Amino acid sequence: MKFRFALPLMLASLFVSSAAFAADYNPVPAGDAQYAACLAYSATIYQGGSAPSPVKGQTKAEAWCTCMWNETPDDFKGSLAKFSETAKGAAMNKMCEKHANWE
Repeated sequence: MKFRFALPLMLASLFVSSAAFAADYNPVPAGDAQYAACLAYSATIYQGGSAPSPVKGQTKAEAWCTCMWNETPDDFKGSLAKFSETAKGAAMNKMCEKHANWE
């Protein structure tokens, strides 16, 4: 009987850890051109980006672009969305899609 609460506790901890993961990214500075371009480009090629993400106050596109912005190296100057479509960016794209719940 002592394992009766194991599954609900595991599910609760999974939810808490997912919420904590969502809060780990640095906010994108206001007016960042790379982030704005990511939002604009992603809106033209993907669907569902305006839906709410698990990140409070962000759409799926905002959460995805925030993740991509944070995960690329500081000296990366290219298109975040186009990079996600390359072989090099595939793993990052998959991680950011999970972050935004945009799969």
